[in-house]
Amino acid sequence: QVQLVESGGGLVQPGGSLRLSCAASGISFSIYTMGWYRQAPGKERELVATITSGGTTNYADSVKGRFTISRDNAKNTVYLQMNSLKPEDTAIYNCNAYRLRTMGPRDYWGQGTQVTVSS
Repeated sequence: QVQLVESGGGLVQPGGSLRLSCAASGISFSIYTMGWYRQAPGKERELVATITSGGTTNYADSVKGRFTISRDNAKNTVYLQMNSLKPEDTAIYNCNAYRLRTMGPRDYWGQGTQVTVSS
């Protein structure tokens, strides 16, 4: 019943902008840490950004100053605003929901959305 659905990916030129959205259902969204991860072909999956239930954010060094993660608990949605895009940002971007319970950690993943930065 848990579902994370990403949207907003596409093809953009270097220097362009894109906003990704991840809509969650089936979870108590507001208590989860939400994150964006990405993986390029042949590369290891890497953290892009996270935002806790309290609003604390964390970014990969490669995207600091260019990307902004935010959340709207009323809409059960997390966003990733991507500016000044570079070809190396090309990857599949996945949304993640995580929380720690007394019985252990629990997380969920979306299926991903493709971002391609190219001329």
